Amino acid sequence: MVGVVVVIPTRPHTMELMNVAVVQAYRGFGLGRILIAHAVEQARGAGAKILEVGTGNSSLRQLALSQRMGFRIVGVDLDYFTRNYSEPIHENGLLCRDMIRLRLEIPV
Repeated sequence: MVGVVVVIPTRPHTMELMNVAVVQAYRGFGLGRILIAHAVEQARGAGAKILEVGTGNSSLRQLALSQRMGFRIVGVDLDYFTRNYSEPIHENGLLCRDMIRLRLEIPV
């Protein structure tokens, strides 16, 4: 196994992409894109009209990939990570503080 994607129902006609992970050695080959496309198809098959995802303000690659896949930023949960994690998270030289919420309206 070199990657995983987790999608769960959250509200009527809405699912959330909870996790997309690819083993370090296999990153940069388009596997994340394939996993997200698979998640979109699974959500569509389950009758979802919206797929949501949340990621940290410091998760620059994840933010870029989500937007390339058609997700749009719809909100920011300020200080989400500082409220919910006991230890600070640093990534890409930034303190991860805020949860960036993105949404994809699933095409029919």
